[in-house]
Amino acid sequence: MFASGALQIGSFWARPLSDACGDVERQSSNAVVLPVSGLFSKHDAPGRHVIGTPSHAVLFTANTPYRIGYPGAIGDRALVLRFGEDLAAEQRSWCWTNSCLAAYGLLSADAMMLRNLLWARLQRSEADEFESEALGLDLLSMSLVSMRPSIPAPRSALARRRRAVERVKEAVGAAPADKWCVGSLAKVASLSPFHLCRVFRELVGTSIHDYVLHERLGYSLDAVLDGGDDLTAIALDAGFANHSHFTARFRRFFGVTPTALRRAATTGQIAQLRKIMTARGPR
Repeated sequence: MFASGALQIGSFWARPLSDACGDVERQSSNAVVLPVSGLFSKHDAPGRHVIGTPSHAVLFTANTPYRIGYPGAIGDRALVLRFGEDLAAEQRSWCWTNSCLAAYGLLSADAMMLRNLLWARLQRSEADEFESEALGLDLLSMSLVSMRPSIPAPRSALARRRRAVERVKEAVGAAPADKWCVGSLAKVASLSPFHLCRVFRELVGTSIHDYVLHERLGYSLDAVLDGGDDLTAIALDAGFANHSHFTARFRRFFGVTPTALRRAATTGQIAQLRKIMTARGPR
């Protein structure tokens, strides 16, 4: 469904005829499998297996043998995130002890929501390349974090991460409408794309894609309320692909379309504007 230099995103559907384990398999690349529905069992040693359900992320290490079973012959649908050895080596470097990743992790509510959102948007071909890569790397990071103990980073590493994030925020703030992608922002931060997505969410509290959207919408707000320019021109000037994409994002964020907000402002409907702001609450 999506491929970049850092990440491949695919889907997997299984409709088994029985609950028996299949033949021995190997994956040529590292992968995290995230069931959207159903369940499966991964057997990687005699008497040892893990269960994958929509609450879990299951790790498949490259060139490691395993067998798959489907308890109850229910089958499953899953999102599959494939990544190379360079990224695998990087995630191992996060660990400040000798702890290794477990074979699976229990997902947080945020990770589960992100998984289903990404699945739906890719199935409907609604996500652009920036969104697909940013959300995919974010989801991969959250999945891998669920597989290891929570160990705080040294202060020096934390300070470097904060400086990197501030450089990204400065670059986006100076030119929100630029055609940003994860790779270009990673160069600004002097981090890998994967590391940037993980660190950015950790320190800012939102994905890097949502942050860029936030900045673009903030940039467009003054022009919308000013009432001088055509909304299509405003959309393009703010970095959106078209008027409809801008309107959908604007409404989701502010709770009102650009047209309705402009109308309320130009006709002096202060009460209506306050109602909109109250309904949205603090962001």
